[in-house]
Amino acid sequence: MTSSVDGLVSGLSTSSLISQLMTVEAQPQTRLKSKVTTAQTAVTSYQSVNAKAAAVKSAGDAISQLSTWRSIKATSSSPSVTATTSNNLNATTGSLTFNVTALATKQFTSLPVDTTIEDKGVDANNKPVKGPIDITDSTKITVTKGVFDNLGNPTGDTTTVDIDITADRSAAGIAKAINAANTGLSAYVMKTGDNAGVLQISSTATGTANGFVISGLEDAGLGPASSTTWAEDASIKVTGGGGSTYELTSSSNTFTGLMAGVTLTVSKVEDGVTVEVANDSDAIADKFQAMVDAANAALAEIGTQTAYDASTKKGSPLTGDFAVREMSQKILSLISRGVDWSPEKKATPPIDVSGEIHTLRDLGIQLDSTGQLSFDRAAFLNTYTSDPGRAQKAGIRFGDTVEALGDSMTTNIKSIILNRNNEISTINDQISNWDVRLAARREALQKEYSDLEVALGKLKDQSNWLAGQLAGLS
Repeated sequence: MTSSVDGLVSGLSTSSLISQLMTVEAQPQTRLKSKVTTAQTAVTSYQSVNAKAAAVKSAGDAISQLSTWRSIKATSSSPSVTATTSNNLNATTGSLTFNVTALATKQFTSLPVDTTIEDKGVDANNKPVKGPIDITDSTKITVTKGVFDNLGNPTGDTTTVDIDITADRSAAGIAKAINAANTGLSAYVMKTGDNAGVLQISSTATGTANGFVISGLEDAGLGPASSTTWAEDASIKVTGGGGSTYELTSSSNTFTGLMAGVTLTVSKVEDGVTVEVANDSDAIADKFQAMVDAANAALAEIGTQTAYDASTKKGSPLTGDFAVREMSQKILSLISRGVDWSPEKKATPPIDVSGEIHTLRDLGIQLDSTGQLSFDRAAFLNTYTSDPGRAQKAGIRFGDTVEALGDSMTTNIKSIILNRNNEISTINDQISNWDVRLAARREALQKEYSDLEVALGKLKDQSNWLAGQLAGLS
C-alpha cells in the first residue's frame, strides 16, 4: 500500500484531504451499515414477539392435554404421612384408610473391638511403627447379601463379595476396606473407651432385601447373627370392605400403586390414617390463568413493538408491520368467537352441540374495558363443579384453538425472521465488498497525492535552478 507524508512541498494536509474524500466515497457503505442496524433491531423485536406467541401456544397446549383435566390432589389426616400426586392419565379419586404397622429400617451389625495401639515393627528407615491392634488373623472377610431370618439364615437368593483385609487387620482397617468395596455397606469404628470401641457396620439402604451377613471375623467374636439389628420393610394394613385388611410392604418408607397417581410416604407407626384423593380443580384453573396471562403478555409486547408516538412522530421497530399488528386482532377475535364447534355443525348430518359451552364467559374468560383478557376463577370453578365433563370438553376444544393460533403466529414470525436474517447476510456481503473497493480507492488517492508532491518537488527544483542562472547573468 502506498503511504503519504503530508505536503512537504505543497504544504497541504494530504492525509486530511484523503480522509474527507474517503468519507464521501464510503457513503453507500455507510447507508448499507445503517440498513443492517435497522434490520437487526427489527429481528430482535420479532424474536421478542415470537417468544410471547410461543408462550400462548404452550399455554393452549397445556389446557388441551387430557392429563391437565385428570389432575388430582391428595390430603392426609396425619402429618406423618405425606401424600403426593402426579398427572397420571389413569389417576383415580377416592378414599383410603390404613394403619402404619412398621417403618423401613437399615440393618446394623456391631462388634466390640480392642483399639489398643501397639508396636508394628519398623519401617523402611528402621524407625519404630505403632498402630491399632489386629482384631483378627483372617486374610479376607466375605459379605453375603440378601434376605435373612433372625438367626442369620438366608431365606432366598444371596450374593457374596470377598474383601481383602491383609493390608490392615485392625478394626479401622477393616472398616476402611468395607467402605472401599462398594458393597452397599458402610462401616466405622466408634470409640467407647481408652482401648475399646465398636466396629459398626450397616446397610446403606433400608428394607429386608438389603440384609447382610459377614463371615471371616468369627475369631474376633462376630457370629452370623450376633449383635445384629435386622433390616425391616415398611408395612401398612389397608382396611377394605367388610372389615377385611390387606398388608402391603415397601423396602423404603414410600408406597406407590395403592391408588393410581398417588404416592405415600410414611414416617411414624400409627393407626387410622385416611388419605382423600379428589379432582384438583384449582390446578386446572391455574392453567386457564396461565393462558390468559400469556395472551395479555403477547398483546402488550405487540403493542410495544408496533407503537407510534404521534407527539414525537417516532415509531417502534415494527410500527409498519401489518402482520404483527394483525396478531392482536387474531387473539382478541379468538376470545370474542368463544368455543368453536363449527366442525360438528358442518358434519353430515350435523352434530347437535346446543348443550355444549359456547361462550368463554362460562369458562371464566372475558375481555375487559382496556382490551385485556381477564379470568374469573370463581366462574370457572362453578362451571367445572356443576358439570366437569362438559367443562372439560369445551376447555380442550378451546385449548386446541389457542394452540393452533399460537403455532400459526410463531410459524409466520419465524419465516419473517429467516427472511430478515438472509437479507442481513446479503447486505453484509455487500459491505465486505465495499471494504475492498474503499481500500483500493484510498491507495489510489494516496498514490495520486504522493505523485503530486513529487511533481511539485521537481518543479520547485527547476525553479530554483532557473533563479540561480538568472541571478548569475545579472
